[in-house]
Amino acid sequence: MDGDAKDGPQAGADGGDGPVAGADAGDGGPQAGDGPEVRGGGPGAEPPVSGRGGVGESPAGSDPHPEPADTEDATEGDEGDEGDGAGSDPEGDGDTAEAAGAVGGGESAAEAAEVAGAGEAAAAGGAGEAAAAPELSEAQAELAAQKVERERIARRKAERTAPVEAGAKLSGKAADLLAAVRAVESGAKPPAGSTYFDEAPATTAAAPRKAAPAPEQPRRPAPTPAATPADVDAVRAVLARGGAPEALAAPAATALGDGAARQLAENPWRLLAVPAVRPTQADGFARALLGPEAGPGDERRTTSLVGWLLAQAGLKGHTALEAPVLEKALVQYGVPDPAEALEQAIAEGSVLVFHEPLGPPAQEGEEQPVRVLVGLEGSAMAEESLADGLARLANTFDGPADWDADGPPGSELIRAVAGHGLVTHTGGEAARAEPLALLAAARELGLRACLAAHTTTPDGVTVAGLVSGAEGPGRDADGQFALDLLIVLDAPQLDVETAAALVESVPDGARLVLSGDPAVLGSARAGRVFADLLAARFCPQVVSRVPDPGPLGELVSGIGVGELAQVDAPGKEVVIVPVRDAGEAVHRAVQLVAESVPRAFGIPADSVQVITPGHGGSAGTRALNAALKERLNPGPGRFGGFDPGDRVVHVPSPGRALPARVVSADAEGLHLDRAGARVVVPKELVESQVRHGWAVTAHQAVGARWPAVVVVLPGDAAQALSRDWVYTAFGRAERHLSVVHGVDQALPRAVAEVLPKPRTTRLTGLLTALAAAAAQQPE
Repeated sequence: MDGDAKDGPQAGADGGDGPVAGADAGDGGPQAGDGPEVRGGGPGAEPPVSGRGGVGESPAGSDPHPEPADTEDATEGDEGDEGDGAGSDPEGDGDTAEAAGAVGGGESAAEAAEVAGAGEAAAAGGAGEAAAAPELSEAQAELAAQKVERERIARRKAERTAPVEAGAKLSGKAADLLAAVRAVESGAKPPAGSTYFDEAPATTAAAPRKAAPAPEQPRRPAPTPAATPADVDAVRAVLARGGAPEALAAPAATALGDGAARQLAENPWRLLAVPAVRPTQADGFARALLGPEAGPGDERRTTSLVGWLLAQAGLKGHTALEAPVLEKALVQYGVPDPAEALEQAIAEGSVLVFHEPLGPPAQEGEEQPVRVLVGLEGSAMAEESLADGLARLANTFDGPADWDADGPPGSELIRAVAGHGLVTHTGGEAARAEPLALLAAARELGLRACLAAHTTTPDGVTVAGLVSGAEGPGRDADGQFALDLLIVLDAPQLDVETAAALVESVPDGARLVLSGDPAVLGSARAGRVFADLLAARFCPQVVSRVPDPGPLGELVSGIGVGELAQVDAPGKEVVIVPVRDAGEAVHRAVQLVAESVPRAFGIPADSVQVITPGHGGSAGTRALNAALKERLNPGPGRFGGFDPGDRVVHVPSPGRALPARVVSADAEGLHLDRAGARVVVPKELVESQVRHGWAVTAHQAVGARWPAVVVVLPGDAAQALSRDWVYTAFGRAERHLSVVHGVDQALPRAVAEVLPKPRTTRLTGLLTALAAAAAQQPE
């Protein structure tokens, strides 16, 4: 790229025509040198360990103050930390307060209180919430449904001859130390060498699934159950003795449950159960409580550290860690004997150990090479249940059904599904027509068929809604889906626990199709279900031959194979806008959204989506959203920072980012219009679940498409780019893509060389073992 402003929208600040202005030599598209510069990302890409968040990035944000030693070593090789995607804050923005909800206590509550009302409704009383019907929130319903499935898995495992011991689980409402909260809110950089992690899912009390309310009635999510005032007071007293901020009292009491104060007094390192607390902070708290007894080799400390490291690895997409990797991480935290510490944690049942065979089966008399993996109970049970469920479905049918599938589209997929209970389907955006053709064919045959996707689709339901019971065909007396065929789009976004809940609910005799583009960013939580299933070659795999059309399809397809080629874009489908710094990048992005794209293509500003690598920084989502709000919907932000008409992203649970529009606010909370459905977010949850949505991260955007997309790549985003990130971001555009380019050669380098970090999972090995065992059984 020659860096000439003529490449696309006028480079000057004169409000040029964007894609059309200043284009003498090449305004028809990328210039001769621009094409190669417009290279993109690929599947599951996430910024380097230090900043990826990924949805990884928690759609809402991430934890800003991770410890330096914990990530590189404890999550070595993790694939989804970009959280745009996986576990850690995917986009690497480090907004803990935004992603997990204000942990600072008073500050968050004060801001949330603004949501209490507009005008006379501003009399923010909590009475509205107290009197409201105790409906389940989407997050609660989804998590409760998953809990039911986990309990079913646990019961089945209890019947085995070698039951898996259940250990203590680390979970709870995300909370942060005041210093961390203030650092995030002030935009201060975290300590050098630190890494970002996504927030862990908040704990939710077990509750029965609730049927979806009438569509015309607003759904009001209920707040996560909090600890009793007496419990909080008791925890506050223990925290005060250890010099910890009292703002941690409620989160700690919620995370630790019954006897939280006693647990902390006996083992101060249990404070690590609060996701935002780091080991160094827990060490300081322990020293204040225990004095000289609080040594680095204390068994209470080492056992808590093992669980914490595995929990952090889960946030980055891993379902387990290799024992040597975990021991190396423990050394970095000053544990004198990491092997002994790991053995102690295993003996106590707080973690589980697995021996996974390596290579082909050993000959008689030879020792089978294995790798030793360590994981937490939740992911381990879900992964084993998922493998069993997939095997059950794969072995359902002995021969093909009599389905007529003579012509395209989707004929190959229809034939495969006719003869098998489990099928995978891969392809780009255009290939989504094939599962839709399968859905139509199945319904014509009189089958009960359902299609589920990561985001709202006119042809089906959302995966989250299906799992929670809020959407879909409902369940039979055995708790399984009342259907004959389930088609899941956006399969790369399935984490292991959600996938296990889905598969466990598919009845015997039904068919399951998992469809998706392997090149996009991976799931935001632990697991790489779709990739593991493809790698195991466990079932028929249908590969679509339908290419994505036009210059955009050509560009994105090249990115998927590591090539950022120049494309011919006579209709200005792709435009490069070179910028010198972040300030100019923000200015250009606003100009494109508000003026250039609407004028040149007739696409309204509301249909133009801005995508950038992170939430923080001078050209992250926060800065871009502030500038876009000022231009497109200025207002005082009196409803907790929002005004009617604001475009927002609603994050009802970790890993889900749903576009919405602010309607109003009152004592109940913030009223949103989400794809035609009215939703009320309680004022105390607004800060943690809602953020402006003119600009989002790639992981927040995955699964959705817009007529026009502006991808902003400021200079400081170079380290956050990878092939799957660029692939995902560039692939969100249907008609036009503008790239605000300030990373020079980092873009083509990312496409060619920066692959997604691998995640440590067990599913491929489990499926391979099941297939081998089935092959050895007599027919």
